[in-house]
Amino acid sequence: MQNYTWIGPAESVACDAEGMATRVRALDAPCYAVQNERGVGLTNEGSVQFGGDGAAVLAMVPPTPAQQLGDPGFRATYGLDYAYMAGSMANAIASTELVIALGKAGMLGAFGAGGLVPNRLETAIRQIQEALPHGPYAFNLINNPNEPALERQAMELYLRHGVHVIEASAYLTLTPYVVQYRVAGLEPGPDGEVVIRNRVIAKISRREVATLFMQPAPAKLLTALREQGLITATQAHLAERVPLADDVTVEADSGGHTDNRPLVCLMPSLLALRDELQAQYHYPTPVRVGAAGGIGTPTAALGAFMMGAAYVLTGSINHSCVEAGTSPHVKQLLAQAAMTDVMMAPAADMFEMGVNLQVLKRGTMFPLRARKLYEIYQTYASIEAIPPAERQKLEQQIFRRTLDEVWADCITFFNQRDPAQIEKAQRDPRRQMALIFRWYLGLATRWAVVGEPGREVDYQIWCGPAMGAFNDWVRGTPLEQPENRHVAEIGRRIMDEAALLYRVQTLRMQGVTV
Repeated sequence: MQNYTWIGPAESVACDAEGMATRVRALDAPCYAVQNERGVGLTNEGSVQFGGDGAAVLAMVPPTPAQQLGDPGFRATYGLDYAYMAGSMANAIASTELVIALGKAGMLGAFGAGGLVPNRLETAIRQIQEALPHGPYAFNLINNPNEPALERQAMELYLRHGVHVIEASAYLTLTPYVVQYRVAGLEPGPDGEVVIRNRVIAKISRREVATLFMQPAPAKLLTALREQGLITATQAHLAERVPLADDVTVEADSGGHTDNRPLVCLMPSLLALRDELQAQYHYPTPVRVGAAGGIGTPTAALGAFMMGAAYVLTGSINHSCVEAGTSPHVKQLLAQAAMTDVMMAPAADMFEMGVNLQVLKRGTMFPLRARKLYEIYQTYASIEAIPPAERQKLEQQIFRRTLDEVWADCITFFNQRDPAQIEKAQRDPRRQMALIFRWYLGLATRWAVVGEPGREVDYQIWCGPAMGAFNDWVRGTPLEQPENRHVAEIGRRIMDEAALLYRVQTLRMQGVTV
């Protein structure tokens, strides 16, 4: 920085490695690289002036606390200290404890409501609202084409209990339920603006789905909801002026439902889409775009912020934490995983559609067995059409009981949860086969959560490559052991070290290597 000089106490300038590291890590203070009689050093004190007498300034970085990373609007909207969010792993793996711990630390956690019956979900709502009466917290609203009643019931619970933030996930198209949730929270403001009470954070991985959430709610759905008396005419009119979602999370190569897209390609595309739609609709507040999938280290988080992410969202790494609602055996397997220890397998909730999700393959045979079930489903039209030898293998190796017994369990289960599923299956043999196979896929998740003895090789463990990257990062530290992994501490460390890396890179771009 030619012609700039530094004025300050000479003893504050550190030229040794330890002292320089200390000054770079002082994120709340400026950092100056200066040249004096002792060489090149760093200091957090003094001031810089143009010209005059003093030590030559080689580089400088302003205060860069981790709380400044990301979009300040995101933090303000949700009442956060950090632009950091933990995603909603279904079946309460993203547990009440996880959401509460993050909320108390000024970060946003989304409860994993997917797969839960209404009574269980209502209990979680009460627990989280009691612990975080003023937030921040979010709940998941997951698209469930096979059991739409669960999606509707979850939405109704959120409206009834005043849950004002949801993470909408697994949507391929819009449903009336996510639209009703959003629009039912719209009110006219005193100056003619639209007051938004119900916030939607949509997790997406496809441009066409992002478009749906970045646009106003479709007129067709608004009309239907208004005619049913579920929203008012005023709310329907206000919905034309705001996007369906406040925030869109770009989900790259993640655990669970994923299209395995690279973040460095997907993020710029959806930022450009946001800008195109903003130019068309002129929203008072543009849709913010966050990043998820592969975020397991400070370097990944900083990379996302530098691409323009308003916030970062983590998932797989939280699965291995103390607060995660899963078994100790699963957490041990996750803590040993490498980036390559994952693969795609059929999803229980969208089995018939051929939708896959990303799971851990280390220490479990679930992904291979799930693929085998889908292969049989594609090959045969009914359970009766499966050759006897093949059926025997299924019963002995995968189900460990007869398929007739499994079907009896399905009848009991769905009669309590959604009787329409049984009615459809009794009319359609192929549908019956799908429900029987989904018995295994669904229970494989539960076995992992509760740590079912004897079923370890069948555990379904949602996991992306971020888990392996995280394990590499923490190797040799206390965080290597899952019993030391706490979601809030990990979130703070990722954000603090991302801010530190930003300082280091800023100095480097000015010619000073620390």
